[in-house]
Amino acid sequence: MTEIDEIDHRLLRLLREDGRRTFSEMAGEVGLSVAAVKRRVDRLRETGVITGFTVQVDYAKLGWAIEAFTEVRYSGATPVSEILRSTTAVPEIQAVFTIAGDPDALIHIRVRDLDHLQQIIDGLRRTGNVTGTKTLMVLGSWTRDAVRTPRRGFT
Repeated sequence: MTEIDEIDHRLLRLLREDGRRTFSEMAGEVGLSVAAVKRRVDRLRETGVITGFTVQVDYAKLGWAIEAFTEVRYSGATPVSEILRSTTAVPEIQAVFTIAGDPDALIHIRVRDLDHLQQIIDGLRRTGNVTGTKTLMVLGSWTRDAVRTPRRGFT
């Protein structure tokens, strides 16, 4: 485990809020020099605490407004590698979480509309290894690592 102090935690929070924040801006927030902030961020990257920088996309503005999570049950002999192979090839599938217990996987899906969602679920069921699905529609969302304006359903 990497040892990090309160300043490192503050730098991580600032970067989660805005990954494009400058070292100068962060230095002013935490009371260090720009060089000291750069050294700390570089160390957090080198130790693997910071794994990358990404962009956050408003998928609804691109026409992909429907989000769902689908619990998927596979036949008992299905290896995790097969679960990943059959799901990660589908562009509408945003994330796959293989989990212990029942179900075997939780899949995050993003689609244009309900017909599109039905096509994706039907495609999963046709893989031959799926024994059951249960789909949950997202009404709103909030994530700690993606500080932004709350989406549908949250005020």
